Amino acid sequence: MELSYWWVLPFAAAAVVLSAWLYRRRRRPQQTRPVAHGDRLTDLPEYHGALRRHRRRLALAVVLGAVFLAATATAAARPILRTTEEPEIRNRDIVLCLDVSGSMTSTDAAIATVFQELAKEFDGERIGMVIFDSSSVQLFPLTDDYHYVVEQLAEAKEALDSGAGSFFDGTWNGEGSSLIGDGLASCVQSFPDDRDPKRSRSVVLATDNFLSGEPIFTLGEAGTLAAAKNIKVYALNPGDMDYGDRPDEPGARLRAAAERTGGAYFTVDSAEAVPGIVGNVQESEATGYHSAPQAVITDAPAWPLGIALMAGTGMLVLGWRMEP
Repeated sequence: MELSYWWVLPFAAAAVVLSAWLYRRRRRPQQTRPVAHGDRLTDLPEYHGALRRHRRRLALAVVLGAVFLAATATAAARPILRTTEEPEIRNRDIVLCLDVSGSMTSTDAAIATVFQELAKEFDGERIGMVIFDSSSVQLFPLTDDYHYVVEQLAEAKEALDSGAGSFFDGTWNGEGSSLIGDGLASCVQSFPDDRDPKRSRSVVLATDNFLSGEPIFTLGEAGTLAAAKNIKVYALNPGDMDYGDRPDEPGARLRAAAERTGGAYFTVDSAEAVPGIVGNVQESEATGYHSAPQAVITDAPAWPLGIALMAGTGMLVLGWRMEP
């Protein structure tokens, strides 16, 4: 333990000594009156017992007063505890990449709900959101303003549940629907180029995988772009169908693109399964690193103030007992 203002203690001691000296110097002699046969009173055993009790109480009052002054002076000197910590810094960048074609609204709403809750507990992570259908729109860039993120995700969930509003504006500017390669490429490009090697980067891609139209980027090309930028893709597909082991079927191509980046592929039986899948993604991406050691100073006034409280209480009780 350390004292921030250690000089308070000698200053308080000097003030007490000076006060005692001034009191003794200016104290007037007590005026007494002679009493005949006073020795008859002072010789009584009861008198001697009362005198001893009075002196003990006075001595105890002096001790309690000294303890009270010492404790309050120590508290005024601000006792602190100095420790060294290595805080863990979360180092994730996450982009939600949501296919907003008609069959995806319930799954997208579930994902927005999960990340709306997660954002309230984030510390150091950055999150962004891109939606796409025949064209892509960035709803908000990577940010650690979690209040803003929660607001945007709440608006997204409301729009996805209702299926109407300006939320979908800009996603129908191309030809076709669910242009997955273009959507994934847009999400990959939403990460800044000045990459911190200590930060992990991932895309949570939700799509029904029903491609309709000619994209600029094929799914394979978008996956290669993500792998080149060291961005992991976690694909959630509620439209997965059992085509066997054919490598050319849509689900197999989406799985291959995600796993090529070091990510994973998940089938989604229902919107209720989304929280568990996102939890798996969170666990796989929950990496952090310790920053440089930092000195942490914590005030520790509890014990001197507690002692002062007990001493003050004792003085009050003693004063009450000494009343005539």
